[in-house]
Amino acid sequence: MYNVGLAGLTYWSPNVNIFRDPRWGRGQETPGEDPLLASKYASGYVKGLQETDGGDSNRLKVAACCKHYTAYDVDNWKGVERYSFNAVVTQQDMDDTYQPPFKSCVVDGNVASVMCSYNQVNGKPTCADPDLLSGVIRGEWKLNGYIVSDCDSVDVLYKNQHYTKTPAEAAAISILAGLDLNCGSFLGQHTEEAVKSGLVNEAAIDKAISNNFLTLLRLGFFDGNPKNQIYGGLGPTDVCTSANQELAADAARQGIVLLKNTGCLPLTPRSIKTLAVIGPNANVTKTMIGNYEGTPCKYTTPLQGLAGTVSTTYLPGCSNVACAVADVAGATKLAATADVTVLMIGADQSIEAESRDRVDLNLPGQQQELVIQVAKAAKGPVLLVIMSGGGFDITFAKNDPKIAGILWVGYPGEAGGIAIADIIFGRYNPSGRLPMTWYPQSYVEKVPMTIMNMRPDKSKGYPGRTYRFYTGETVYAFGDGLSYTKFSHSLVKAPSLVSLSLEENHVCRSSECQSLDAIGPHCENAVSGGGSAFEVQIKVRNGGDREGIHTVFLFTTPPAIHGSPRKHLLGFEKIRLGKMEEAVVRFKVEVCKDLSVVDEIGKKKIGLGKHLLHVGDLKHSLSIRI
Repeated sequence: MYNVGLAGLTYWSPNVNIFRDPRWGRGQETPGEDPLLASKYASGYVKGLQETDGGDSNRLKVAACCKHYTAYDVDNWKGVERYSFNAVVTQQDMDDTYQPPFKSCVVDGNVASVMCSYNQVNGKPTCADPDLLSGVIRGEWKLNGYIVSDCDSVDVLYKNQHYTKTPAEAAAISILAGLDLNCGSFLGQHTEEAVKSGLVNEAAIDKAISNNFLTLLRLGFFDGNPKNQIYGGLGPTDVCTSANQELAADAARQGIVLLKNTGCLPLTPRSIKTLAVIGPNANVTKTMIGNYEGTPCKYTTPLQGLAGTVSTTYLPGCSNVACAVADVAGATKLAATADVTVLMIGADQSIEAESRDRVDLNLPGQQQELVIQVAKAAKGPVLLVIMSGGGFDITFAKNDPKIAGILWVGYPGEAGGIAIADIIFGRYNPSGRLPMTWYPQSYVEKVPMTIMNMRPDKSKGYPGRTYRFYTGETVYAFGDGLSYTKFSHSLVKAPSLVSLSLEENHVCRSSECQSLDAIGPHCENAVSGGGSAFEVQIKVRNGGDREGIHTVFLFTTPPAIHGSPRKHLLGFEKIRLGKMEEAVVRFKVEVCKDLSVVDEIGKKKIGLGKHLLHVGDLKHSLSIRI
């Protein structure tokens, strides 16, 4: 705990931007590409940081901050930098995709802070846009806290974007837009001049200061000696406890995604005399903790994890993940004598990071050639373990019969080696699911990273983005992930018809409507017997011979109106089942909230007609009519 006494109690986390493009260097920080998933993650993360054991919602354990508001996901791509990028976003995409996680932070999580981003949105810097800051965050969502700039964002809008003629003007428009705090020294240097010049009055300054001090009050800064407060006794010895180290290992286990298994996995240790471990990420430490990292208690590398179970031989194969030159001869020689070969490949912060977007989806350097040649030469099955934040086009490996298994482990943290070994040797049944689409290389060859549109445009050959709108082929899809057991689903309960009762003078009583506003009396009494919601019950059965954890995703495909998604997530639940065990998972579906889509001007509409609910291969038709 290297920052004892230095860190303060305000933490600028979580990053809840949508992982819109697979090349984004900071996608590794986010929960993925789905707005509902990101929203649930956002509010849960915030509550975990902020809520105190005493249960007083006005008190804060630490102050969280949701970033980067908004439509921010270009850092540095082919010379286009975040400091000057103007994200052109439709109102439909803004309300349907980019804004929901931030709204959830404020409305559901009661977050103490929101950070505005470097980029412009539709020609205005986000940190100087009164509609986005005062209008939405504080006005519509009722933020109980402060709005902060990303570091030097106000300086950026003046120097890089040339949005104002003087520094004082930049300070003034940011404060008047609703900014309360500047990360950096810009406001401290130029606000006094802005006041003296009449660009901003002292009342606006007082308001910003009050919002900042309110957070300090909620944190207990003025409650006396912090050692006498509820968490005052915490120190370094509370960090690296055995329970916390096991938590790190369990988080890594749960996050690993099994993408391919021809039946080789899990491995049986007693049947393996020699295990070859090859690849630039086989014996890494810091790579495993990604970026914006803490100080680990203790590293266990993948090599150490595997060597703790069976006898291993090791070769890096490349000097680093850039893999300018691959030791193909050495690697193939090693694989040719091993019972099983594990290839540990992927990326690190030199490939994808803040201020570093990728330009393609190929494995770096000679990694693909290394994998292909090792697979050809290997005596036994080959397992491919990919450590990265974003996906790669590994179609070649997916289709190679010699590659018996593929695991994506993300950046698994300090205990990554323990978790990888536990999965490979069957001590833990994999349950992770992909939080984003893995696209083929052809996708990025025709889709500029700077196009923010989510929806496809056939006239321009634009295929759309994320599983909700993308119309092309995938390498792996959002939600993909295998288990060592077999789960099946069957429908227990769901309505086939929902009738919306309209008021006497409603326009749709006398005309044919494709959709209705997703608000009003017809929503409040949407379900037979009264109420606005119905229940979907799914029976889940573990038909295999081992215990497993399974995440049930409930999707819907709405009627084809208003550029609606191909499908979108309604909810998800995780369930643990023993062998041959079954249980019922229940979803509450709010008709107008959950089954609605966002129209072209940002209004929520409930589509009339057929809605298709699906869980895995199970599908159920639901008709909504008036």
